Amino acid sequence: MIEQKLSIDQLPAEIKPAFQELKVIKHLNDAGFKKKFGFTCATLFRIIFVLLFQQKNWFRLLESQRGTNYPGKDTVYRFLNHSGYAWRRFLTLLSRETIHRMETLTSDQRETAFIFDDSMFERNRSKVVEMLARFKDHATGVYYKGFRMLTMGWTDGHSFVPVDFSLLSSNNSSINGIAAEIDKRSSGFKRRKEALQAAPVNITAMLDRAIAAGMSASYVLMDSWFTHAPLIQEIRDRNLHVIGMVKNDKKRYLVDGQRICLNSLYATAARIEGKNRNILRQIRTELAPGIPVTVVFVRHRSKKKEWLAILSTDLTLSASNIIRIYRMRWEIEVFFKCAKSLLRLQKEFQGRSYDLLISHTTIVFARYILLAWQHRQSTDQRTIGGLFYLLCDEVGTMDWVVALQQLVELMNEVAAKAGK
Repeated sequence: MIEQKLSIDQLPAEIKPAFQELKVIKHLNDAGFKKKFGFTCATLFRIIFVLLFQQKNWFRLLESQRGTNYPGKDTVYRFLNHSGYAWRRFLTLLSRETIHRMETLTSDQRETAFIFDDSMFERNRSKVVEMLARFKDHATGVYYKGFRMLTMGWTDGHSFVPVDFSLLSSNNSSINGIAAEIDKRSSGFKRRKEALQAAPVNITAMLDRAIAAGMSASYVLMDSWFTHAPLIQEIRDRNLHVIGMVKNDKKRYLVDGQRICLNSLYATAARIEGKNRNILRQIRTELAPGIPVTVVFVRHRSKKKEWLAILSTDLTLSASNIIRIYRMRWEIEVFFKCAKSLLRLQKEFQGRSYDLLISHTTIVFARYILLAWQHRQSTDQRTIGGLFYLLCDEVGTMDWVVALQQLVELMNEVAAKAGK
């Protein structure tokens, strides 16, 4: 009797509907993911995608009873290390599909925004990882080995969708360089070259790719590390408004033909009288290159005697609306926390090539998109973290081999009764 081999990449019932609605495998094929022989790219992608929700790592999965049915370790790592796959193209198609579906659920009057921020991508225990560099964490002042994960996301205030990212290295503080054997015509080499570019150059390139793909937003939200006049002008040239925190540095503002610093601008600004005592002052001014902006001064949450400044290029917004829209920037901080704590970014696969870092990060972003879509469709108030743990529990309690065995036993029992 020939034993029938069941599909090893079968999606659990809790994940399959969202997988089909967002057309994940179709976008993977449209991005040009193909193999000449062996396991298909779609099969390998599904196995890696579901691996986290089964609460197993790759080693434990191969050691399990079903391990002989799965592809070997070398097959999976060859797939993740391939420099010819267009992972950015796949992520763009998937995020565009999700955003267009979310836009149908959102009012036309609701503000949407592109958010830019960077986060630590640590590899402190690594020595020979390709393009590894040394960076300083500005929050703690501690140096770390790894990359800067510059990320672009889209939000409507309710859901966050990661759109693009770049793992930035450094020319000045690099530990390892680009591998010599990489094909210079491949997508992987292009991403290596952009990793050595400055963050503002990558931000404008991400915006251009998102706009060309058909994504749109009303505002671009940034923190104080990116709110500088040249980048603001680049974004305004693309007909997008900027709202961002302002750092108290050497920037100058034009008031009555004079260039003044941020402290002097605060002294010049008019006080705001109202119910909200945390909104201190507001002034309309110009950045030194001549960009008209509104600057709102708000009280520091933990240091009551200090203030923070928020800049907006949309002069029609009131102070309260500027603060309300800028509050949406917190969505990307929640995304970073979820990706690192729940979705095992940086930890699930320990590879040495830059291609593996890109491919695995893209898969983690795709997992978050699926969770964000399921969270958007649900009617209760669960957070994405709660949804993730509940999904893992549901996947773990229903093993498809056990379910199939129970179904066969039930069919045999029914057939025996019918025969009598």
